[in-house]
Amino acid sequence: MSNNVVKVYTTPSCPYCNMLKNYLRARGIKFIDYDVSRDQEKAMEMVRISGQMGVPVAVINGKVVIGFNKPLIDRLLGLS
Repeated sequence: MSNNVVKVYTTPSCPYCNMLKNYLRARGIKFIDYDVSRDQEKAMEMVRISGQMGVPVAVINGKVVIGFNKPLIDRLLGLS
């Protein structure tokens, strides 16, 4: 994996968001968590980059991942 930090756009009440963050933590992947329920600027950024209003959205090595898509996440992280 490159040195790019993974960005995740989440909300505290989203179960898939928590699954994503736990999955990344378990693999030792550092990430920045943006709570889009509290940060309107990051919420707008998430919509701009993904076209989605739903969470989670992750940005891994410049690629947008919508939802908790383990196969795609693993591929982008170089884990598969």
